Amino acid sequence: MKEMKRDQAELQAVTYVRGMEITDVEQVIQVEHASFTVPWTNDAFHNELTTNLFARYIVIEHEGRIAGYAGMWTILDEAHVTNIAVHPDFRRRGWGEWLLRELIARAIALGMVKMTLEVRVTNLTAQQLYRKFKFEPAGVRKGYYSDNQEDALIMWTDLQQLCSIQSEVGES
Repeated sequence: MKEMKRDQAELQAVTYVRGMEITDVEQVIQVEHASFTVPWTNDAFHNELTTNLFARYIVIEHEGRIAGYAGMWTILDEAHVTNIAVHPDFRRRGWGEWLLRELIARAIALGMVKMTLEVRVTNLTAQQLYRKFKFEPAGVRKGYYSDNQEDALIMWTDLQQLCSIQSEVGES
């Protein structure tokens, strides 16, 4: 048991979430290409990090390697999740959930009240993750994905309600 706790502590020491930097883009592109059929370009990420005042991006770094990343736009009192991706080498470790949890925490800290995202209607795994955070379907964007014209499910969550639920859980 002691050894397992030590291993977890060592893993946490070499795996952490931080803000994305321009120097991360090359590795983020590798995650992007391994995760999406229509990946964003270097220029898209450079623009998000240097020009888009609404953009907030984070990465999970593991032993010096970018294992995943996530981003959102914060506009008025709403956060719009743009991407969440974990490299296939690092999936099934809960790191997608870790990224989403961190986006939510940062959105709340910035005063956001609601959060939205789009997800492929066939991506049931992602939808299940989002439902853990009380995201609910609110509509469909027909033909949203350009690679195969698949529809996107629009989902929303109320961050204030999520905060009160998490507070109640923490108090019990």
